[in-house]
Amino acid sequence: MQQVGLFFGSFNPIHIGHLALANYMAEFEGLDEVWFVVSPQNPFKEASDLIDAQHRLNMVHQAIQHYPKLKAEAIELSLPVPSYTIDTLRALSKLHPRHRFHIIMGEDNIHHIDRWKEADQWVRHFPILVYPRLGYEINNDQLPPLCKVTEAPVVEMASSNIRAWIHSGKDLPFFVSTPVMTYIKAHQLYQ
Repeated sequence: MQQVGLFFGSFNPIHIGHLALANYMAEFEGLDEVWFVVSPQNPFKEASDLIDAQHRLNMVHQAIQHYPKLKAEAIELSLPVPSYTIDTLRALSKLHPRHRFHIIMGEDNIHHIDRWKEADQWVRHFPILVYPRLGYEINNDQLPPLCKVTEAPVVEMASSNIRAWIHSGKDLPFFVSTPVMTYIKAHQLYQ
């Protein structure tokens, strides 16, 4: 059975923090692949700052094109909005019955997992790989049963900052990969 990590996000835009984390999960946590699941609309976030989901998916493709363990996944673009993890997990499990899906989640999100739709069901069936975030601490006694806190490096970056910096004309070759920045410029995104 193939072990696949699901890294959910807006990826607005995808940056080196996302890539470093996915690379860590693929190489150190026993995953065969990590799939970037591009979310058209997170139920806990405002949609006003989001560019079109197809642009975000295209940027993920650009960012990961030379690393075969990373994949772009567009399933949520065909599901009802807003995106709910349980619905995505059901759809992916039906499409890929020979895959074992693991959810990649930050410490900030694990603290609020009880607010997620039907979380009590999916946390019992899908392992969760938790990565550290600054300012958060996990009490292992309060974690769901299939949850593992990883030793992934902390790379604190915010896509909102990157969008603002791009808007102000900053050159960011060490924050956003060259293919992604080329795509952003070609499509005049975040202007």
